[in-house]
Amino acid sequence: MALRHAFGFVLGLVLAPALAYGMAWAYVRAGVAVDPLEHTITDRTQLYGAFALMAAVGLVGGVTVVARWASPLVSLMPALAFLGWTVWFLAAPASAAGLPARFPPAGELDAGLENLLASGLFALAGFMLLVPAWTPHRWRARQPEPEETYEYA
Repeated sequence: MALRHAFGFVLGLVLAPALAYGMAWAYVRAGVAVDPLEHTITDRTQLYGAFALMAAVGLVGGVTVVARWASPLVSLMPALAFLGWTVWFLAAPASAAGLPARFPPAGELDAGLENLLASGLFALAGFMLLVPAWTPHRWRARQPEPEETYEYA
């Protein structure tokens, strides 16, 4: 059981930046592919790629939330990271928004991370990922189901 939670902790630490960068990159690419003033799509290939990445991030997040095999730490670690960053943003916006500039890659991805933070989407994702950690049965190892015995008269 401890190994399951240790693996979940490590996987959760890897999942947090993967979800954040995936969401930010898709957000930026989708925004570049659309002209908001004309309400037109300027680059369908880029927009479809961005939506496919959003779907992949959503699928990974969804599987993380409902997987019975996974330790709740898999979803708890990214949840705490997203919620902690959001609270930091509410307390010190300039300092928290400057965090992406400290890590590579720089550029438009930083703007995507900052926009997702300021719009509250990281808070939304954090609360969504936090819910599975509240269910007590996720913390216990799965018990094998007893075999049914049939008596014939």
